[in-house]
Amino acid sequence: MEKKLKRIPRILIAKPGLDGHDRGAHVLCKFLSSKGMEVVYSGLNQTPEAIVNTAMQEDVDAVGLSILSGAHMTYFVRVQRLFEDQNEKILLLGGGIIPEEDKCELARMGIKAFTPGTPLEEIWTFLKPRLFEEAAT
Repeated sequence: MEKKLKRIPRILIAKPGLDGHDRGAHVLCKFLSSKGMEVVYSGLNQTPEAIVNTAMQEDVDAVGLSILSGAHMTYFVRVQRLFEDQNEKILLLGGGIIPEEDKCELARMGIKAFTPGTPLEEIWTFLKPRLFEEAAT
């Protein structure tokens, strides 16, 4: 997805499944908000269907999934397929405990994956040119 927006970009940060650790999601929400994005946080224990419904209701431009339980391939793929079923092209990224081979597979599917310890600026460098009109710095 390479659309550039004329409005303030909106992102949904969601916690799929039973993963109860959301400190990183909160840090990312605050960081992206400080960069000028509108951030919607879904809270814990979301189903893929609820995530997609929230994304569509909130008219977001991107969805960030955060999961540390190891179920990233199941949840990330399910969310992506639900968007495809709705004919929605949305920028999808994820974070969590993701082995390198899974990161590569997710990339082939068009899902950018980050792992714990990734500098927030690296996530911003990924998002900015995809969502804002000006070039990334």
